Amino acid sequence: QVQLVESGGGLVQPGGSLRLSCAASGISFRFAEMGWYRQAPGLQREMVARVASDYSSNYADSVKGRFTISRDNAKNTVYLQMNSLKPEDTAVYYCYTVLRDRPVWGQGTQVTVSS
Repeated sequence: QVQLVESGGGLVQPGGSLRLSCAASGISFRFAEMGWYRQAPGLQREMVARVASDYSSNYADSVKGRFTISRDNAKNTVYLQMNSLKPEDTAVYYCYTVLRDRPVWGQGTQVTVSS
């Protein structure tokens, strides 16, 4: 059974940083595409960043230059380093992977950027 467990969310002031982690189990992690989506209240879930098995990555325009996605295949974990956070980054952040062409989601972790 695939399981994705996120951690690292919280409350941070504008301009601050957070690092999200997602520990995966039940998948061949080193071959898996991994990534992060987010969903703010009243809005659709949107892609934030993803990293392929070859470590290539892409980002939403809104986070380029501020967020960095990385993966540690030895720990079956994907990270999202978020710097220069803005109030508009406030959302529930979901880790995901793709299994048999379908997305699998974690439970989500809340990130709130507010003074």
